[in-house]
Amino acid sequence: MGTLKSKINIMILTQKKGSLILGSSGFLLLLSSLFFSPQDELLLLVASMLMMVSGSLLYFKKVYGSSLAGIKNDGVWFNALTAKGIWGWALGIALTGFYVAIYWFPEVLGFNPNGTSTGLVQVFDPLSYALNGNAATQWFLYGTLYTTAILLFGVKFIWKYRHNRYQIIRTISVMFFQLCFAFLIPEILGKLNPETPYFAKDLKNMWPLNYYFLDQWHLKNMLNSGNLGLFFLTFGLALMFIISPILTYFYGKRWYCSWVCGCGALAETAGDPFRQLSSKKISVWKFERWMIHVVLVFISVTTIAVLWSFLSSNSTMSWFSREQFIGGIVIFILVVMALLFFWKTGALSKDAKYSLLSLGIILIAVLSIQAFSGEKNILFINSYKLQKWYGFGIGAAFSGVLGVGFYPILGSRVWCRFGCPMAAILGLQQRLLSRFRITTNGGQCISCGNCSTYCEMGIDVRAYAQRGENIVRSSCVGCGICSAVCPRGVLKLENDRLENRINSENYPLGNTL
Repeated sequence: MGTLKSKINIMILTQKKGSLILGSSGFLLLLSSLFFSPQDELLLLVASMLMMVSGSLLYFKKVYGSSLAGIKNDGVWFNALTAKGIWGWALGIALTGFYVAIYWFPEVLGFNPNGTSTGLVQVFDPLSYALNGNAATQWFLYGTLYTTAILLFGVKFIWKYRHNRYQIIRTISVMFFQLCFAFLIPEILGKLNPETPYFAKDLKNMWPLNYYFLDQWHLKNMLNSGNLGLFFLTFGLALMFIISPILTYFYGKRWYCSWVCGCGALAETAGDPFRQLSSKKISVWKFERWMIHVVLVFISVTTIAVLWSFLSSNSTMSWFSREQFIGGIVIFILVVMALLFFWKTGALSKDAKYSLLSLGIILIAVLSIQAFSGEKNILFINSYKLQKWYGFGIGAAFSGVLGVGFYPILGSRVWCRFGCPMAAILGLQQRLLSRFRITTNGGQCISCGNCSTYCEMGIDVRAYAQRGENIVRSSCVGCGICSAVCPRGVLKLENDRLENRINSENYPLGNTL
């Protein structure tokens, strides 16, 4: 019996090594295009992708498909990849280098804006021509690899959490939205409408995550693109002011952050092995609260300034004047501040304080625009230059280089925790006006700590469970992993009435205050 078991283990180990060699060979074959010009781009692309996909799926099947479902805590803190070891640092450096090349040095990847591209970008030309009718760019290369990673690691995630229906459905959801809405539909629409100027065609990527949605060039391109552009503009505004608030009220921010968003999709699938690295320290949580509000204020002020400049230069393209726009913004912020002021009691006091402070800063900035600005300036600084600063610092360096490159070092939700303005807006509503909460059955908690360990947003879930307190945190993305890894069924994701959803006790325990 022992000999048979040993032979089976050796066979499985051999199959794992073989699948790793197959996948790695495909990856190296693809990278070879950086150094050797391929004679047949299509053959190289198909061969390398098939090798990577088949090798990865075979490996995931052997590791997760034939073992017990769920997280097993078997060496996760002793693995050189998942515990900030040498392989984790190596992967972090490699990912960071790739993002630096994508954003600022695309020529390293072979991209040539003035002629025919070479290298890695050139390999993706056949696929790019088939989907959008143009040669590949570094962004098409990035989008293809990004989508492939979500699909591959999504399959792995489903095998790993196949015991949990919620995890299976939401993973299929993010895979679908990334493949169809973020990748295929925008590319195909570009091919079907080659005469229209460029504008973002990802229906789910709304402001402020899509920070340039309200930029002058983007608004002009949508308005000059006929019915298609008008549809995307109308739907984008409806998504911001109607659809998103309604869905967040009923389901919390999880409807977007864990079911739709491309950033969340990569964090949940490819970033899953690193979720335990998210710090649960109170000091980090306090920094997170300040940081996310600073980013929200920054993007709000820059967007208002850009719209002010747009209305100043293009008054005939709008239904209202810049003065009416500023007046509407001021009235909206004052109404929100008044509502938060009257709700500033009990458990909502801290959230109301941070929100009021942020909104007050935005209001002061808006009034400053009205009083001191020229046509394209906010406090004598060019509004488009401010937007470029945001695009460089937050949109590129933070969300890409740090947000993904530091998965193996700081956890999979660095961007979502500290830099995403969309997460800040949805989190504010989730905390103040949403039916979503995670309920706890404290009497069943055995304090194993699985829930806190694997919370990618750095929430000390165990502290809530120990005191039988509902989890209503603005940072919670509703991924449900805390519930999935609980051995006693203590945690449950629910949508219920607003009354009594926050039942905090007045004594310190963990980072719940």
